[in-house]
Amino acid sequence: MLKPSRLIFAVVVFLGFISVLYHYNSFKPLLSGDESNTSSSLSDLDGFPQDTNPTLPDEPAPQRANATLFMLARNSDITGVVNSIKQLERRFNHKFHYPYVFLNNVPFTKTFKQRVLELTDSTVEFGLIPREHWIQPDWIDEEKAYRARQRMKSLGVLYGESLSYRNMCRFNSGFFFKHELMQKYRWYWRVEPDVKFFCDIPQDPFVFMEEHDKVYGFTITAYELRATIPTLWSQVQRFIEDRPELIASDNAMDFISSPHGLQYSACHFWSNFEIADMDFWRGPAYTAFFEHLDLAGGFYYERWGDAPVHSIGVSLLARKDQVHFFDEIGYQHENWMHCPTSSQAWADNKCTCNPLTTFDKAAGSCLTRWENTMTGQQ
Repeated sequence: MLKPSRLIFAVVVFLGFISVLYHYNSFKPLLSGDESNTSSSLSDLDGFPQDTNPTLPDEPAPQRANATLFMLARNSDITGVVNSIKQLERRFNHKFHYPYVFLNNVPFTKTFKQRVLELTDSTVEFGLIPREHWIQPDWIDEEKAYRARQRMKSLGVLYGESLSYRNMCRFNSGFFFKHELMQKYRWYWRVEPDVKFFCDIPQDPFVFMEEHDKVYGFTITAYELRATIPTLWSQVQRFIEDRPELIASDNAMDFISSPHGLQYSACHFWSNFEIADMDFWRGPAYTAFFEHLDLAGGFYYERWGDAPVHSIGVSLLARKDQVHFFDEIGYQHENWMHCPTSSQAWADNKCTCNPLTTFDKAAGSCLTRWENTMTGQQ
């Protein structure tokens, strides 16, 4: 028979065991990992600490197009390159993070690359232009081309004596979009060294172009120097006669010619700023157009620029409603500047340019002609 003291001890141990078993069953859903009951069990416990600072989901990244910011530059352009990228990042790309592609006909220096990489968190690629895309073709008569350069030099034509400038114009007209670094992209925004961007750009122009079936966008349109293109339009007329099936209906012929294809108006989109669809340049119509002009030799026997070549190509081979004027983007290259004339857009986008000095209504501007073409008044 148990002594009273031992009996009391046994009762206490038994009651303690029962208590532990009860509490174990009460919390069994938590210990077993039964997540279906976890939330309610925690919320039912008085005084259980609640998360007063829950983690919010990240803000969704803005929709992006398959696009790149493209710059053709020399190593000596680095100061102007830095100025352009700083402004473009501050006004636009810090939000959208589009990649950059830099191309040069000689390798970029380590210093050039380092200074560029310091300016952006976006992907940056540096490429070397294939020699055959840059040099004067073998089938060009160099003696004839040399005489043409000397003649333009004597006339004081801008870049009239420069062979490298002609190489650049030909490359920009027909080859940059074929470069291996550009092949993976559909859209590009051409950026030049030492340009200015005067306004915030809160909306993505690439996405706008894609959603509205555009192929080419510009900010400034002007007259080309006629001394550089004496036979360009006659070659365009031959192309139209040879390949009428490639000419778009409802095109912008009235913008680039007067009257109705007889003479070149000399109006062109200033291509140092252009946002465009490289699939258009890569397509069969523009390819045929460029090859026709290239074989004519005018890039070297005269001084055909990529601005009139692109402008005529897109005006003939695309519908006019596929070309877009980016009025809201304040921009300057050299002495010509476009500033939004809408006071609301100017204020909303924190512009710093003077609308009264915009090039749009200057004597050398073709913007009025473009507007009349779009409204059918030309």
